[in-house]
Amino acid sequence: MKQSEIKELSVEDLQDKLALLKKSYTDLKLTHGISPLENPLELRKIRRTIARLATELTKRDLQ
Repeated sequence: MKQSEIKELSVEDLQDKLALLKKSYTDLKLTHGISPLENPLELRKIRRTIARLATELTKRDLQ
């Protein structure tokens, strides 16, 4: 997800997406521990998206 797309989301949408991505990341990590993923860079992509969403939520809380 791009930063411009994240800024357009509401707080509820951000929280929902964040929870969904955290679960997805955990599942992928466990799967990768058992057998290698076809594209291990997907883990990095999801982790960075989680950070972007969390940063936007924090930024909105401080305003």
